[in-house]
Amino acid sequence: MTHGLPADARALENGLIEIARRAGAAIMEIYKTEFEVRAKDDASPVTEADDAAEAVILPGLRALTPDVKIVSEESVAAGNVPDVSAHTDFFWLVDPLDGTKEFIKRNGEFTVNIALIAQGVPVMGVVYAPAIEKLYFGGPDGARLIEDDLEPKTTDISVRNMPDAGVVVVGSRSHGDPEAMKAFLGDLKVQEMRPAGSSLKLCLVAQGEADLYPRLGRTMEWDIGAGHAVLAAAGGVVENLDGSPFVYGKDGFANPFFIARSPSVPVKYQD
Repeated sequence: MTHGLPADARALENGLIEIARRAGAAIMEIYKTEFEVRAKDDASPVTEADDAAEAVILPGLRALTPDVKIVSEESVAAGNVPDVSAHTDFFWLVDPLDGTKEFIKRNGEFTVNIALIAQGVPVMGVVYAPAIEKLYFGGPDGARLIEDDLEPKTTDISVRNMPDAGVVVVGSRSHGDPEAMKAFLGDLKVQEMRPAGSSLKLCLVAQGEADLYPRLGRTMEWDIGAGHAVLAAAGGVVENLDGSPFVYGKDGFANPFFIARSPSVPVKYQD
């Protein structure tokens, strides 16, 4: 391990994007079938697509960065919990299929999430939504959206200043507490409440299509690490409800409630 990123930044970026694309292809092969759904110990749903994507991602990351530990949702659920903390130089944080409920509903709003965490902070990440052919990348050189059509189109993205008409607030399509959200927003001027699935919520803020994503419910680190990396690279912030920095490598990998936003959006922090 050398100071800085654990490999050449460009090679790391290209390798990460390729791994995410291959995982997305594995997911889409199963998306076309009559797949089965089973429940994990915490009652959350999982499918063979989660396993197929992880089977692509883990060896890919090991080949890319052999010395970097990997925290992946399905592996952790199976009892494989690497020894990492907010002080660990680098570790990978993986959700092979984020938005399993959206996958089951077949609405396309599910993603492959891979983030590189350095001492508690996401420094690089990719969020790939294979069904809608959008890939978000965030790293030291900024944030980009790659849209796959007849020819891939790459666009630099960044958060926007808060519109005069009010903020666009993005929230979960499958989770959420409307009353808690209303209380949190208070007298903030809101022009639209927009539902979205998976870590696409963070990416909507990153690309300036939304301004604020308060998460007032349960998440795990692998749910948001990659989206956080994209948002941070686009000039946005993720923070705890009291305004303190949001860190990764927490014991158990469970997240507190948090706020993801453009810095131009004023929020009232909680004590």
